[in-house]
Amino acid sequence: MLERSQEPVSLRRPIKFAMAKKLGFIVVLLAVTSIYEAVAIFHPISESHRSAALELFSPAAGSFSSLEEAYEALITFEVLGLKKPEIKDHTCNSVVDTLSSPSSNSKDLHHALGVNGLLKCKISTGDLTGIVSRLKDAAKDATTLLDYYHSIGGLVLIKDQNPEVDVFLGNADGIFRSIKALSQSDGRWRYSSNNPESSTYAAGLALETLSGVISLSASPVDENLIGTLKKDIVKLFDSIKKYDDGAYYFDDKLIDASGHQGPLSATSAVVRGLTTFASASGSLNIPEEKVLGLARFLLGIGIPGNNKDLYYQIDALSCLENNRVSVPLVLSLPATVLSLTSKDKLKVKVNTVLGSAGPPLSVKLMQVFSSGSKDASVLKQELNYDPKEGVHTMDALPEGVDVGEYIFAFEIVLSDPEHKKIYATGGRTKVPIHVTGVVTVDNAKIALLEGNVLESEIKLDLPGKNDVAVSANHLQKLHLSFLLKTPLGKSFKPHQALLKLRHETGVEHIFVVGNSGKRFEMTLDFLGLVDKFYYLSGQYNIELSVGDAVMENSFSQGLGYIELDLPKAPEKSTQPPPQPANPYLRYGPKAEINHIFRVPEKRPPQQLSFTFLALVFVPFLAFLIGLLRLGVNLKNFPTSAVPATFAILFHGGIAAVLLLYVFFWWKLDLFTTLKALGVLGIFLMFVGHSTLSHLASTSAKIKSA
Repeated sequence: MLERSQEPVSLRRPIKFAMAKKLGFIVVLLAVTSIYEAVAIFHPISESHRSAALELFSPAAGSFSSLEEAYEALITFEVLGLKKPEIKDHTCNSVVDTLSSPSSNSKDLHHALGVNGLLKCKISTGDLTGIVSRLKDAAKDATTLLDYYHSIGGLVLIKDQNPEVDVFLGNADGIFRSIKALSQSDGRWRYSSNNPESSTYAAGLALETLSGVISLSASPVDENLIGTLKKDIVKLFDSIKKYDDGAYYFDDKLIDASGHQGPLSATSAVVRGLTTFASASGSLNIPEEKVLGLARFLLGIGIPGNNKDLYYQIDALSCLENNRVSVPLVLSLPATVLSLTSKDKLKVKVNTVLGSAGPPLSVKLMQVFSSGSKDASVLKQELNYDPKEGVHTMDALPEGVDVGEYIFAFEIVLSDPEHKKIYATGGRTKVPIHVTGVVTVDNAKIALLEGNVLESEIKLDLPGKNDVAVSANHLQKLHLSFLLKTPLGKSFKPHQALLKLRHETGVEHIFVVGNSGKRFEMTLDFLGLVDKFYYLSGQYNIELSVGDAVMENSFSQGLGYIELDLPKAPEKSTQPPPQPANPYLRYGPKAEINHIFRVPEKRPPQQLSFTFLALVFVPFLAFLIGLLRLGVNLKNFPTSAVPATFAILFHGGIAAVLLLYVFFWWKLDLFTTLKALGVLGIFLMFVGHSTLSHLASTSAKIKSA
């Protein structure tokens, strides 16, 4: 059941009228300021989250790295309505092995039972009975919060999966008190009695664990214990933090064995603990704005970048979607930029945090705030509901809404008063709206003055084609003026109105066009600008740029040029800055190279070439014939192992030199060939000397014999 927090205000002293008036003004000013600070757009879960889940929870080789990761992936897929991956066979085998292993602790059993509840693995009642006995013993001997969390959580899962198994606790009050002993005075909890540090994340685990103890108790738990726990929840919410956009979150700075717990994990744990405790205890009084603020925080973080954070986000939003405290409704706009030109309709959607359709309701546009004014128009106009698209629409924007930035304040009105006890609407929701349109440019002129006397004036077509060509000297002035009007005929002030003069050498000068009332105008007094213009005479191109985020016809166009005749620069005058080189000229395409190939020289006839080739082989043939005539043979080739080796190496070295000549003719350069030839020459000298020495000694022995 939901209760709105209200604080009575009493005045104990009379306040003077002047002081009351001043305080009233301050309150109004703060209220208007808060309107512009607390503006944000929140969208329910979308297809982007589903795509991210498929990418982040991608099983490797048909399975996840652990049962914990598999459980988180399966929960995420189930909440988002995605098809579960084909991992049942492999994962169920891991579940059976874990549940049957005597070495599995309560954490392993908890994760295995969670996966079993999602995949419906074949676990018999007898096996579950044995697991219950192990988990009850673990809860009895537990000394840390995580031990209680996993053992009690495993028993709750068995109760949901198989009602025939007896999982009820006979000493529920004792276990409740043991867990409660770890609580702190600020609503946070410790992980163990030996650790003095408290944690918000641990508080969420403790609430979920105590909820399990209540549901597993064989007899009703002492109401005083439950009442004390509700007071701890109130203390825990005293430490909640808030953003300017109305998002509430819990932070946690404790670093423990499970790693650093940040705002997302801490908030997710508390949300899960609160919703499970509300289901077990029957009711929990939490202000509606904080329930809706928690949903805004979880939706406002967008799409997390890792699978753990995505699980935290989706699991917490699922708990808010199906809780007994208050189901938050999210008001969102498909488009926050509306065009007056195309007559866009204002469309509003109201969904739950997971994108489901909300209960019967209506949406009213209560107020419209203009970004340029502190006043707000009170409308209380109800939007039309389109059941086919499931959106609330307003065919025409409210009267007086023109081009600009606005803040629309909406209010959700539930059709059934009983639904106020179920759903959280959060009062008024403020959404920034940008209204765009075509801004007309009227009475645009460019004039040349001498003193205050008008010499010439040219009307401009903006935006349009203009061809201004004027000449001036340093004693004259250039005056530009124009009017900007919105589609409703109001004056318009753009974010940018710039006049640029560019010299033919590339030097640029930019001036901001100011507005005096409804007219935009500026005067360039060249006498006072000669130093800024670096005394550069010559032609200056004139360019005008007018633009705004809500101006559909923003433009930046050239108006023409002005020929300036400025005095000669003094000796110590400032020199114009060097202009950067044009990257297009340096890195752009070069001129095409047209190459004309030389006509091939005339070659000799083919028969002459073959004749020359035959003549080249004549010396080689003569060499072979000479060897035969001399009776060359291998009779003197050494037969001993060592001399024969040197002889083989010597002849191989000669062959290598000949092969080196072939490579030199084919592809080697002269220096590489000489280096290789030097190495081979030293080698040949060594092995050749040994071979010839052996032959000389052999010949001497034969002669002496």
